[in-house]
Amino acid sequence: MSTDLPYYLDPAPGTGALPPRAWYAGSDAARLSLNGSWHFRLSPTATAQDESFARPEFDDSRWDRLPVPAHWALHGHGAPAYTNHLYPFPVEPPYVPTENPTGDHRITFALPEGWQAGGAPASVLLRFEGIESCAKIWLNGEELGVFKGSRLPAEYPVGALLRPEGNVLAVRVHQWSSGSYLEDQDQWWLPGIFRDVTLLHRPDGSVADYFVHTGFDHRTGEGTLRVDAEPGGRVTVPELGVDIATGESLTLPVEPWTAETPRLYDAELATEGERIPLRIGFRTVLIEDGVLKVNGRRILFRGVNRHEFHPEHGRAVDLDTMRTDLLLMKRHNINAVRTSHYPPHPAFLSLCDELGLWVVDECDLETHGFVEFEGWKGNPADDDRWTPALLDRAARMVERDKNHPSIVIWSLGNECGTGRGLSAMANWIRERDPSRPIHYEGDLSCADTDLYSRMYADHAEVELIGRREELPWGDPELDAKRRSLPFILCEYAHAMGNGPGGLGEYQRLFETYQRLQGGFVWEWIDHGIARRTADGTPYFAYGGDFGEELHDGNFVCDGLVFPDRTVSPGLIEYKKVVEPVRIEGEPGSGTVRITNSHDFTDLSHLAFTWVYEVDGHAVAQDALAVPPLAAGESAELKLPVPDAAGQDGEAFWQVRAVLREDTPWAEAGHEVSWGQWPAATAPAAVHDSGPALLAPRAGEGGVVVLGPGTFDAATGELKYLEGFQVAGPRLDVWRAPTDNDEAALSVPETRDALAWRTLGLHRMRHRIASVVLTEDALTVTTRVAPAASDLGLRTVYRWTADAADGGRLHLAVEVTPEGDWKVPLPRLGVRLGVCGTLGSAEWYGGGPGEAYPDTRAASRIGLHASTVDALQTPYVRPQENGARADVRWVRLRRADGTGIAVRQGEGSPAFWFTARRWTTEQLDAADHTPDLTPGEVVWVNLDHGQHGIGSQSCGPGSLPQYRLAAAEASFGFTFSTLDGR
Repeated sequence: MSTDLPYYLDPAPGTGALPPRAWYAGSDAARLSLNGSWHFRLSPTATAQDESFARPEFDDSRWDRLPVPAHWALHGHGAPAYTNHLYPFPVEPPYVPTENPTGDHRITFALPEGWQAGGAPASVLLRFEGIESCAKIWLNGEELGVFKGSRLPAEYPVGALLRPEGNVLAVRVHQWSSGSYLEDQDQWWLPGIFRDVTLLHRPDGSVADYFVHTGFDHRTGEGTLRVDAEPGGRVTVPELGVDIATGESLTLPVEPWTAETPRLYDAELATEGERIPLRIGFRTVLIEDGVLKVNGRRILFRGVNRHEFHPEHGRAVDLDTMRTDLLLMKRHNINAVRTSHYPPHPAFLSLCDELGLWVVDECDLETHGFVEFEGWKGNPADDDRWTPALLDRAARMVERDKNHPSIVIWSLGNECGTGRGLSAMANWIRERDPSRPIHYEGDLSCADTDLYSRMYADHAEVELIGRREELPWGDPELDAKRRSLPFILCEYAHAMGNGPGGLGEYQRLFETYQRLQGGFVWEWIDHGIARRTADGTPYFAYGGDFGEELHDGNFVCDGLVFPDRTVSPGLIEYKKVVEPVRIEGEPGSGTVRITNSHDFTDLSHLAFTWVYEVDGHAVAQDALAVPPLAAGESAELKLPVPDAAGQDGEAFWQVRAVLREDTPWAEAGHEVSWGQWPAATAPAAVHDSGPALLAPRAGEGGVVVLGPGTFDAATGELKYLEGFQVAGPRLDVWRAPTDNDEAALSVPETRDALAWRTLGLHRMRHRIASVVLTEDALTVTTRVAPAASDLGLRTVYRWTADAADGGRLHLAVEVTPEGDWKVPLPRLGVRLGVCGTLGSAEWYGGGPGEAYPDTRAASRIGLHASTVDALQTPYVRPQENGARADVRWVRLRRADGTGIAVRQGEGSPAFWFTARRWTTEQLDAADHTPDLTPGEVVWVNLDHGQHGIGSQSCGPGSLPQYRLAAAEASFGFTFSTLDGR
């Protein structure tokens, strides 16, 4: 390899920057933001243009304008590209293609009044918070240096170069560089100056760096404080009466910082030339007896992984959006963030300090694409030429972020294999900051880490790990060390599309085994980029939508919120599963068990209420007195005997815990936890002879009339229900596969959708075996089967109508599999079409949102209402969605109130209800939401069973109990019409 590589190919760190230091939001020293509108020129290669543009007199008047911070590919210059882990260029480190989009940026600015021009070099610093992926920087024609490490800051001394007016800052940014090999992080490749650019005035005696050291002794209630600073000065904490010199330690009673009680003390660091406001949190992080503890107590991560993303601005995320993310997290019981896979904008960490979240701060490092080569051949993490760059990135992360109490773990990076560079990083971090443990998932031997971490381990393996009985990995000594460590799932429950499923089973394991300290769902947000069709219809684009020659499709859309931060059903499910108060009752017991699952706080901040509901109507309700149970404590409380005289029907207890007072993240009354259970045990089924039944009769025009139903005499298919036209119902087993059904990263034999399509479940054919009229029923026998297969589902539909109430039509369905079925069914039920004017729905059952067998924890039994359109969940890639669970009855109405009602059949179980304005086949064929065109028919699925969801898009599939086997089944429904009253 040549030793005189261009700067953008050199594996070494950047040049010209000052040593890294702590970030802070403000001080009494002046600063000038250079964010705004810059001149911009894009070239196709790194050398297509010379460096004359950096001269102040260069004429850039014909250049385009570009906002900074921004990614030029989102502003009409080039295009975004998405890959999961494959490098989008030939892998020959450190080389990148000659086709290397390069953006030249220029801005002219004047110094604010009172700033001195031409002072000492360090009297003014030029700070860049983030540039992707490599840049050369000039000020007034003088080269300052080379920026590398996209998501980390760099500062350049520029005081001697500044003028009162007409200062020209020029920045050349290359999309590809040697650093690109270290930044293969499952996200859009988006070049540009995407974080803030700032001039910082540094008076004589201003702070060069500082390090706030705190601790908390949970036994004495005392905190320790020492602030090291260069140059020295004094630290004051008025609330505590503290006024000490930097470098001096003291111990005093304090309130500790935790994610549940984010207690911060306002303080000030004052040196001869600067005053910096501090927000100090007292806490101690340590590993004791194989458990990670903060302030002496085990903590449980209810976490998410968070990429920085905005659907219009990419990774140029503003402060309001950061706060929105954190408020949504707190309101959904999330208590931890892993900053996958790079340090976020530093303001985000300050918000975590303020609002209260545990943070795993992860270095800007991933070399995942090298997994494609045997033994991770060529991996920079194990190549000494790259070690200085790895150490540079580790130092810039730790030094920037070291003063945040929310950060409890440092992470070396993600999916980099193993190697000497990672070991060097771990050693440096331990020496610089021994107060926090080190995380890295990629080395299962845990040679360099303080925690055992895995991605997507299934439930069975996680339980073995909880028992410290996991299988050996290699060296016995390292195996013993690993088994002694705390365990986290740094990624689990892949939230791609509909899902994830199986969350509750993971959470029960976390709460059972001390070693299992929770995990981080992958991930927070779908990375769909906002776009519009030719007619202006909005949608979100994903990989392949920008002409990429290599891409990973919609795998970039795998979040708990949609790109516009609309909450998904997955986040609502997660909130319920990880709720910090367990509220449970046994049917018929008349008692409720309250368990405080917080790590630190008692329940005094919550108010509890109970409600007694009959058939969805509240008949009694009141406050519930709950003692302020300490963390980990439980109590069993007697519920009152409600006055429900004359209230026949299905009764449920529901108990809720809500915030008693306003908090910084939610208002009083915000629901934190809830529980619901039947007020009585289910009665035993009573079988009798039933009412007298009407006889079906043949009518003119080849029809059969039975009660309110008119049927095709040849096929036995229902055509009209009184005045409402109907198509069907008939057996349906197909659903538009979810991302988890498709299981793109799994081996073919485990992919449910592939097995379903191979068998032909998406193209089932219906053969009518017989249509028989008897004196009390119309019975239709069919065989439903795929082409080219001997498998089938023998299906018998038995239609009856009560003589005493001819307005109700009953359907009993019996399904018998024929042949040796080795694959599960996507769904099992009936589908029918009704008039599109039936646009509103109300139902009694589970809701208000969608639910599936392993995603139904957040589904409450009650009365719910919605439009048909609002029943849809607009996943970025359309797929099965919108089912409501445990439905007893549903009513579809027109605007005038008339409509059709469906009730669970006598003796039949509750059902799953779905309604949409397109067929399942149309849903399956769609790539984006605008592909779904509403039709004239509302298609309704009434399902006896649904296959589970799982998270096999990048994780385990559905647990066995949630797989829908092809087995004998009996179910039924009662149909009637609504007159508008």
